[in-house]
Amino acid sequence: MGTTQLETVPEPKYLHLKTVLSEALDSEFSVGEILPNERDLAARFGVARATLRQALEQLELEGRLQRRRGVGTTVAPPRVGVALGTGRHTWPGTGDEPWQPVDCERAVPPASVAAALDTGTDEVHLVRRSRMSHGRRVATELLYVPAASVPDLSAIDAPAGAARARAVLRELQRLELDGQDRSVELGSAGAEDARDLDRLPGSPVLVVTTRFTAEGRTAALGVATYRADTCRLTFGDTPDVEIHHDPERRAS
Repeated sequence: MGTTQLETVPEPKYLHLKTVLSEALDSEFSVGEILPNERDLAARFGVARATLRQALEQLELEGRLQRRRGVGTTVAPPRVGVALGTGRHTWPGTGDEPWQPVDCERAVPPASVAAALDTGTDEVHLVRRSRMSHGRRVATELLYVPAASVPDLSAIDAPAGAARARAVLRELQRLELDGQDRSVELGSAGAEDARDLDRLPGSPVLVVTTRFTAEGRTAALGVATYRADTCRLTFGDTPDVEIHHDPERRAS
């Protein structure tokens, strides 16, 4: 029986250009820098603008570039690590967390959250937090805390805003944390998330839900929404390892 020799399929031109552009991003551009316009880039690399657009789209999908409304195409910062399955269990707001409190209010949680917290129609403390990277917001979080988890919270000491959010987190940390678990799912940005994360409605997002348990019950529930183009999932205890394309630069 004879053998069939497979034909060698040449690499599409836009993929080769993507590799060349990626090397240029490492050596010539810094995070946040705006790339030249498509006409100038196409002329520099001697390709058609349609080929250039395909290469740029691939780099955007890989998180190397981002297109910002009213700004242009910029070099994206390294992706932030979203730790899952880590053995470290801590209350929100402790240690060197990258989250910043924004505000806090009393609100009736969605039915699914109320069921998880076993609060029925009772109001909870709704803490809003945000996560920044290189000067841009990459994630927002809604943290639902039942009143029973922070019984000694004083409205006089922290009447509103970020100060009240910090007060809720401080009181929550008085409980002995039994454990926490996380789940992640892919979703699409609603109007509010799109506005907060500077994305178009319907853009892909990662939704990470964290359940904190104490005294045999769910003491708090956090729902964090990440821009899908700015983060990566990690499963160890070192979520901030960065691997650079330039071999002369060490991973940190």
